[in-house]
Amino acid sequence: MRQSGSALPGKPTRTSVAERVRELVGRVREAGPPPGPARPGFWRSPLRGPWLTGLFGLLLLFGVVVLFVTGLLSYAAYNPGLAARNDQTPDKGLLGFYLFTWPTSPYWLYRLTQGVHTVLGVVLVPVLLAKLWSVIPKLFEWPPVRSAAHALERLSLLLLVGGAGFTFVTGILNIQLDYIFPGSFYTLHFYSAWVFMAAFVVHVAFRLPRAVRAVRAGRGYRPAPESREAAGLVSPDPAPATISRRGAVAMVGAGSLALLAVTAGQSIGGWWRETALLAPHGRDPGTGPNGFQINKTAASSGIRPSDIGPAWRLTVRGGGRQAVLTRDMLLAMPQREAALPIACVEGWSTPDQQWSGVRLTDLAALVGLGIDTPRVLVESVQRGGSFSSVVLAANQARDERSLLAVRVNGADLSPDHGYPARVIIPAAPGVHNTKWVTRLTFGEPA
Repeated sequence: MRQSGSALPGKPTRTSVAERVRELVGRVREAGPPPGPARPGFWRSPLRGPWLTGLFGLLLLFGVVVLFVTGLLSYAAYNPGLAARNDQTPDKGLLGFYLFTWPTSPYWLYRLTQGVHTVLGVVLVPVLLAKLWSVIPKLFEWPPVRSAAHALERLSLLLLVGGAGFTFVTGILNIQLDYIFPGSFYTLHFYSAWVFMAAFVVHVAFRLPRAVRAVRAGRGYRPAPESREAAGLVSPDPAPATISRRGAVAMVGAGSLALLAVTAGQSIGGWWRETALLAPHGRDPGTGPNGFQINKTAASSGIRPSDIGPAWRLTVRGGGRQAVLTRDMLLAMPQREAALPIACVEGWSTPDQQWSGVRLTDLAALVGLGIDTPRVLVESVQRGGSFSSVVLAANQARDERSLLAVRVNGADLSPDHGYPARVIIPAAPGVHNTKWVTRLTFGEPA
């Protein structure tokens, strides 16, 4: 009778498998690394070491956390849990655990959070590149895997570098309105950010105590190349220094400040917008009341003159009732004003513009839903494309500053700004301020 715990013939036990793995790792270690970047002497910069890597790591720890939180807020601002047409990242599952109804106050909220998100993402690029440069010997360390814990750390490093690169690249391309990547920006950026952050958390768990100790030790801290404290970053044969560690940090800081100077203006606006050299250009429709930034013109959105001409009508539905209005009928209704900016996911925003039009609550009253106005489906005459329709939450529809605007800064809307009517909502992403509106459906399933 076979004793309990004995191995079946031909099947190695767990112990023997572990022993074989350790034996293989030992042989690889004894054989030494192959020629090239896996050899310690290949990397000779005298700057690399725990202090420089730890400093850049701590800077990224703060910056990436802010970046991730503002990114989550950006996603929440679309109210993706409200309706399928608002959700640009389907099948998010548990990743949407935190979603909440986006508020309308303060009215500049989205302008602030998205401005911080995009500007910080650009400003962190030099720090990220410097951090990658400082740890590049670790990517080639030998043997590649020493234990299960080391394998997990290596996998997290691979996901960290790949996730960081993909997330930052897609974000910067989106700022430039260059959608050269396959698929939807929202989906790609959302999931890559979660992969990046998962790897980032694992990496921080492994490295944070060591980084803090190294930074506290000061920039003169340089452990022996073969010591554990050196973390494989200190060259055993360093080349002569051409710049100090302080100079390297200053150079990275200067790069971040330069990117701040040529990026932040698109979010801050005013005279500083002229310094926003990295902001996309050619989308300002000139001077005058309608002379402020847009993403898409009427022509590029497929809007035909007949769509917004005299035959245009606004249909308001809800509660089993319907009202059809011409633009003249809209103008005959009580006109309200609201000073609101437009802020877009690409990070650019306008100063407050003076909008005038009819409150959404007044339009809901036409179909008997003026009290406790429910959510509303807003549809444009635009044919297809992302955000040609959107669902606004009840708190957005009820806000007294939420308008179906027909004029801006004392003049009729231009076609590029949504003539004959567009919605303008406080604190909402720009794409939710739907242009060329033709139908409002209150309260019914959207």
